[in-house]
Amino acid sequence: MAAFWQQRGRRQENGGLGSVIDGLGSVFDVLLANARLVLGVSGAAVLAIATLAVKRLIDRATSPRDEGDPKAEQKSLEESWQDLALIKTTPKPPKKQRREDLSEPLLSPARPVVPDPRGCSVPLGAPQVESSPLRCLTLQEKLLSHSSQLAVPEIQASLVPQLARSICTQLQNFLRSKCPELPFGRFFLSGPLLDGLEVLAADHIHLMLPVVLDAGLWSLISGEDTVVRNPQYWMIKRIDLGYFPRGCSPWDRFIVGRYLSSSVLNETLHKLLVASINWPAIGGLLGCAIHPVMASRELKLEVKHDQVELSITLFPVVEMEDKVLLAVPPEGLVENLWLESFYRAEVSRVKELDAGDSGARQLCLRILNGVCRSQPSLHKLGGSPVTHVILHLSDTTSDWAEESLADRFQQVLEELVASLEKGVLLCYFNPKINLFSGLLEEEIDEMGFVLYRAISEPELLL
Repeated sequence: MAAFWQQRGRRQENGGLGSVIDGLGSVFDVLLANARLVLGVSGAAVLAIATLAVKRLIDRATSPRDEGDPKAEQKSLEESWQDLALIKTTPKPPKKQRREDLSEPLLSPARPVVPDPRGCSVPLGAPQVESSPLRCLTLQEKLLSHSSQLAVPEIQASLVPQLARSICTQLQNFLRSKCPELPFGRFFLSGPLLDGLEVLAADHIHLMLPVVLDAGLWSLISGEDTVVRNPQYWMIKRIDLGYFPRGCSPWDRFIVGRYLSSSVLNETLHKLLVASINWPAIGGLLGCAIHPVMASRELKLEVKHDQVELSITLFPVVEMEDKVLLAVPPEGLVENLWLESFYRAEVSRVKELDAGDSGARQLCLRILNGVCRSQPSLHKLGGSPVTHVILHLSDTTSDWAEESLADRFQQVLEELVASLEKGVLLCYFNPKINLFSGLLEEEIDEMGFVLYRAISEPELLL
């Protein structure tokens, strides 16, 4: 009888708790029924697994234990930990996709399982394979590897000069028919692409428009003797107006204050390029679209082809007294100045030196041009300034073999930093000219900081 009442008391106790469990069970059923609508498929799966684990914990806690089994309590605890582990290892629903995650791979590659060296035994007599350490590349090897990545794509290297020459011919024919009184010389192309110094992409080229002057009617005046006090600029003065009045030279129409004005000549050519030339017809003939740049101070054409996009800059050029002068006046009120260009002399000198000692100056120059092109803060160092540093070093350093490329590259960086610290880089062909005179102080500081860091870690630039 006592056992009966004891069992009855247990059933009553379990019955009171059972009603609570039944109520919770109905709540879980309602949640599970609506979880798919509210949380989605993955969310409903997570809630179902968690609910099942909780119900199993409650059922196990309220179920009568077998008093005769001493391991029952331990067994129920182990099953409870397994249920908790089930909840913890339940995969979380995927988070909402972000725009920046679209470029990431959906599945990460499986990592190879690395066996524990302490748990595996090596059979006796088996040869042991020693793992070779990773080989670190030297700066020399990195530079040579980087130079192979700077090559202009073959399709661009062949198509761009051909397309630019066709445009050059069309422009020459137009100016001869539109302005027959102006004695332009034969137009020609110029730029690093034609000299083998271009890197990464052939997206720009120069078109030179020779202005033929009568040496008996014109003379040069150095910029040092003008108000700008800059030896890199020159003025072209009309002389002997008493004996040869205005009109004797076809270029007299571009005179301002007895000087041939580069600004007036550029403005006239810009009007012709924008308003007079039928570029859609020429572009249709050549299989491309040609548009003159309206707002640029320079004479520029944008060319879009199916395979390349090209920018052509036109430069009226005067060659007098062994000087090459471009119609590139400085910003400001002075409009009669012509900029002296050393590009032809730079390229000629570098190639001459390399031919004399089988040097790697051109290779070093291409790498540095690629660095300056890929680093926005170093854009203004590319081309002429780097070339002049290499030419200066060639006078003091004779070893320019390819095997010494890393040493020379490091030395060029050091010379550039030293020049930026002083704010002075002397022109190789005219020591009176400071090639850094046109840079702002902020630009010099930024370039100096980038190159100063690269002296200790040149790989930062590659």
